[in-house]
Amino acid sequence: MSRHRAPSSVTRRGALVAGAAWVAGAFAASSGLGGRWGATAAPSAAPAEALAAAQVPPTPAGTPSTPPTASPTTATATASATFDRTAHSTGEASSPWVVVNKQHPIVPADYEPAQVVRVAGELVSAVAAPDLEALLAHSRDDGVALTLVSGFRTHEYQEQVHRRSVARNGQAGADRYSARAGYSEHQTGLAVDFSSADGSATLSPRFGETDEGLWLAEHAGAHGWLLRYTEADQAVTGYNPEPWHFRWVGVELVAAMAAAGTPTLEQFFGVSGGPDYA
Repeated sequence: MSRHRAPSSVTRRGALVAGAAWVAGAFAASSGLGGRWGATAAPSAAPAEALAAAQVPPTPAGTPSTPPTASPTTATATASATFDRTAHSTGEASSPWVVVNKQHPIVPADYEPAQVVRVAGELVSAVAAPDLEALLAHSRDDGVALTLVSGFRTHEYQEQVHRRSVARNGQAGADRYSARAGYSEHQTGLAVDFSSADGSATLSPRFGETDEGLWLAEHAGAHGWLLRYTEADQAVTGYNPEPWHFRWVGVELVAAMAAAGTPTLEQFFGVSGGPDYA
């Protein structure tokens, strides 16, 4: 009696690559970005469907292939519709999906992540670190020199940052660019500010036009990082565009947002936002 053979390594590899391409494709399709730096690298995590497919035995030779039952567009729409938006809290500071804006401060005000680690010289929450390291490795492979200029900030440090901004720009001007203490995503440990290695466009709108800024806009989503503040979404997020500021939410959520066509956390989760503090 012949024994049933386990799937070959080629079969497993093919399924994982297919899953990676699904996430990257959903993000790229929504953003309208092409492959300036070549094919998008595999994201930091593959969809569960691809992992399950890796366990399916190979089809015996001579068996007719079954035509696909749904187009990629239909599959993407289905994935968006079935995505569990209640899997994590949007109000708890420790949640990977917490929404922090001018209407929703961090609670408690002195919150700090349970564990922070240093990546490229900056502290970030331990849960976001692996995807950040993968993103930086991907950028190096593509010859893009990214650096970090900010990561986790305590409530006290953010208070100093905002106070300096008020001194330079006045209260109204500061509130368009700098979060008040207790209202900054940096305090969660899930947000970072990028720059180019030469520092020529650090914390400047011009960063979005640099090779580094363009690369991030194209590839960060495949590693679970979301460009948080854009020109088009100021009325929702409450801040002027910051092409250097990215927020970690995970590959699955980035893909679901892309499939749903909702560019902000506020819109995707139905959470209030806007330019005014509560």
